[in-house]
Amino acid sequence: MIDFLKLKEIILDNNSFLITTHVNPDADAIGSEVAFYYILKKLRKKAYIINHSKTPYNLEFLNEGNIIYQYDANVHKSLFDKVDVLVALDFNRANRVVSMEQPFRDSKKIKICIDHHQSPEDFVDYIFLDTDYCATGHIIFDFIKQTSIVNLDLQIANPIYAAIMTDTGSFRFERTTSEVHRIVAELLDLGVSPWEIYDQLYDRSKFSKIRLLGRALDSVKLEAENKIGYMTITQKDFDELGAFESDTENFVNYNLSVENVVLGILFIELKNGFKVSFRSKGDIPVNLLAKEFGGGGHINASGARFFTNNMQEMIPVILSKAKSYLK
Repeated sequence: MIDFLKLKEIILDNNSFLITTHVNPDADAIGSEVAFYYILKKLRKKAYIINHSKTPYNLEFLNEGNIIYQYDANVHKSLFDKVDVLVALDFNRANRVVSMEQPFRDSKKIKICIDHHQSPEDFVDYIFLDTDYCATGHIIFDFIKQTSIVNLDLQIANPIYAAIMTDTGSFRFERTTSEVHRIVAELLDLGVSPWEIYDQLYDRSKFSKIRLLGRALDSVKLEAENKIGYMTITQKDFDELGAFESDTENFVNYNLSVENVVLGILFIELKNGFKVSFRSKGDIPVNLLAKEFGGGGHINASGARFFTNNMQEMIPVILSKAKSYLK
């Protein structure tokens, strides 16, 4: 149970906030930041949203007014010691902010984390976390409703809807409960347009992303009596197509659309190492699989990052370990 009254107290007792989220942010990350920002602005607080990564182009519609900045140490590092509170949204391990990790750790200001992922690191003063929530945006919705800290309006409802819709896989994942649908109904009553948000998120892909998806689908291979499906994207693919790492969002889920596949893996070669995304069906705990390689996440959706350039060598190692989770 999250102590929303304590979160409200921290907000009301302080005047300036630096909000951030994880590398390669998704709609829950950006949506939660924007919703939290507008809560603070309605309370006449100073607020800054600063991220390690550039906002993906399909999420720019949430950045109305250009309120989100990409971290520049020369410009933003001093803020970590000037604001009253640092806010970590949709992540619970400090290394997830990459270039911002050290100034975040070094700051003596109040640090809070609002999140719904498992296995949190002890790097903040206050953590507001519950893994039963379908999204961090879901937590922010409940915070508003349970504390009445501000009135919920369309400006806040839109990013919360984007957060919940995407983190539930368009309302098809396990945590899509009747409560979630009641929340969505309330957001729609406030004026949220589902088709417009879906169009912005999924129906405005750059041609380079579609071509990259083609490469990924062409690479799909099956293992373990067709129970594991995996795909590979190389740095050569990115370079040749002019695509970006952020374009790979949700690619891994295509593995699970193959008959009999219950565990899907996406290997992405980066300029500095590689990363792996895991997805599963049923009770296969890919969060534990990811943890074996220094990663983490949810039971059915997790990932890990490697800072070595031996992806091809590691693929059979990771596949071998993945097979043990099918038993």
